[in-house]
Amino acid sequence: MTADLRARRRLFAALVAFVALLLVDLGLRVLSPGGWTGWEVLLLLCLLANAPWLGLSAATGFLGAAIRLRGEDAAPVPASRPTLRTLLAVCLRDEDTEAVLPPLARLLDGLVERGHGARFAIAVLSDTADPRRACAEEAAIRRLAGAYRPGTVLHRRRLENTGYKAGNVMDFLDHHAAGFDLILLLDADSEMTPAAVLRMVGAMEADSQLAILQSTIAGRPAAAPFGRLFGAGHRPGSLTWAVGQNWWQGTEGPFWGHNALVRIAPFRTHCRLPTLPDGSHILSHDHVEAARLHAAGWAVRVLPDTSPGGDGSRESHPPNLPEFLVRDRRWAAGNLQYRHLLRDPSLGALGRFQMLQAILHYVLGPLWFAMLPLAALNAAMDGEGTPRGTLVALLALGYGALHLPRLAGHAVALLQGAGLPYFRTALAESVFLLLFDAIIAFDKTLTVLSHAFGLRRGTWLAQHRAERRVSWGEAAALLWPHTAAGIVILGLLATSGSAFAVLAGLPACAGLLLAIPFCVLTASPDAG
Repeated sequence: MTADLRARRRLFAALVAFVALLLVDLGLRVLSPGGWTGWEVLLLLCLLANAPWLGLSAATGFLGAAIRLRGEDAAPVPASRPTLRTLLAVCLRDEDTEAVLPPLARLLDGLVERGHGARFAIAVLSDTADPRRACAEEAAIRRLAGAYRPGTVLHRRRLENTGYKAGNVMDFLDHHAAGFDLILLLDADSEMTPAAVLRMVGAMEADSQLAILQSTIAGRPAAAPFGRLFGAGHRPGSLTWAVGQNWWQGTEGPFWGHNALVRIAPFRTHCRLPTLPDGSHILSHDHVEAARLHAAGWAVRVLPDTSPGGDGSRESHPPNLPEFLVRDRRWAAGNLQYRHLLRDPSLGALGRFQMLQAILHYVLGPLWFAMLPLAALNAAMDGEGTPRGTLVALLALGYGALHLPRLAGHAVALLQGAGLPYFRTALAESVFLLLFDAIIAFDKTLTVLSHAFGLRRGTWLAQHRAERRVSWGEAAALLWPHTAAGIVILGLLATSGSAFAVLAGLPACAGLLLAIPFCVLTASPDAG
């Protein structure tokens, strides 16, 4: 590690500690007057657990915004003539090829038009299980291959889904990737532009120690409010987060498994994943692969996609709330597996920290959500001594720290001239997120508790990407526990007899109380 990077990490740690300590100090000022109740002790413990995570989010957002405003996040200029051979690879499992193959063809055609077609080929890595789907898939790929010279489109289908996606990729690299140096890993809903891919290849060619170059990812256009508003906050937030994270992580960055360029040789050597102690396969493979490469001395970096609108690197966001919850539960199942790997000496220290972050993203969920009912119980039984101004400051700082990457991303866009339409979208997205946050916090709580008690909540269901309406009956069946929790918490706040307590808790309760109509209305493709 260089002296410069060591100094950056110390400064970053200091920023994290400053925000965390400020939150704890405000918490003590809010909770200590009038003596301590049992509820207040539990509230403080929850705050102590969450404060470092909130500090990390705030520090990353602050640094990312500062770097972006200084214009230091520009992408590298691509090489004029790529020399490395690259596979444009998509992983399929029972997907609609009519939706998956056209973006691949457009990408290859764009590279051909720029005179680089000889250095690129398409690879379809199939784990499709249904024989009828497999026949249709093979026919579609044959039609695609017929439009190019022989050897330009490769197709391999496995009969067994051994090792899931990680096993699919490694099997292909072992047996079908001869003659290629790089592989661009894409999901079935990924879409990248030729310019973005050429920038990434140029960066790989400029740094022979770079094993993975991960692009930031924006959402593809959506008709329904859920996808539009989720994407409106996700792109500026993830871009700011990635820039801030790059500043202190350096060459030990994260890997998200898709929309990423991988150097084949070191990946094959270092990224063969073991089974877990219980004999199961690793579900969320990407953090583990990055940590193995860190430990072996290879670089893993994130390349911010700064193209207008983020159209250089895209994926489809979940089209509605039910599909988001399915995806979140699937990610929880994968992230919680990392607990078996945190002491693995074959993984880099920062890579293991990234896996710890991934675990805490879910494990802290119950402790984050618990502060709402604990505060309501405290208000109902003994809340009159709470200093109101300090409480408002604590709530504002907590919300701001959690969402600073997104808020700072919006601020950067506006300072760079995004204009009034963007400001209106940012406001609408902020209202959307206020309601969305409480729903997700409660659902994370249910998911983590279900894992703790050995229960399952459909954690590895197939992903459905098509937009559709959600019926009131479906929404009610899924979200009645969230609504019931909101009613109970608001009832406790009302029992306190304090209008201030109700008003302070209402923003957090609103998402739970409105979960069912929120789900239905944001899923409608023709909604405003």
